[in-house]
Amino acid sequence: MPDAARQYPLDDTASRQATAPLRDWLAQIRAQAAAVQAQSEEREPAFERAERASWAPRLVPPPAEPVAEEIAEAAAEPDEAARDISELMAENMLLKAQLRLEGDRYAELQAMIAEEIRELRRHVEGEMGELVGIREERDLWRARAEALAQPLFQGR
Repeated sequence: MPDAARQYPLDDTASRQATAPLRDWLAQIRAQAAAVQAQSEEREPAFERAERASWAPRLVPPPAEPVAEEIAEAAAEPDEAARDISELMAENMLLKAQLRLEGDRYAELQAMIAEEIRELRRHVEGEMGELVGIREERDLWRARAEALAQPLFQGR
């Protein structure tokens, strides 16, 4: 490393002194911040902050005792639960059957579309074959016309 780089001081704050208006502005900001902090501490005494910060358990009321009707409903629930399960199973079977039918319809549609695509390909290949034949015939007639016209344009 060159010696010139080692001669500069590491702390360059002495050479960069803040201008007077900037120093005044910074002093005012610091004074206002201290005043705001002092006012907030005066409004809220220390013991109130300690109370707010302390933890208190939440009281939960004891559960009410079940009434005879609720006991009767609880006894009737197994039948309802079994009925609900059987309804869900029936709905599940119905949905599976519908899914199978939709799968079959989808497969049939795919087969129909594949057959249509094959027919279109055969038709396009036929049309392209006809175009090739027409081009060959055109080229033949062009060659004949050039052969017939050649003697007319030869110099005598």
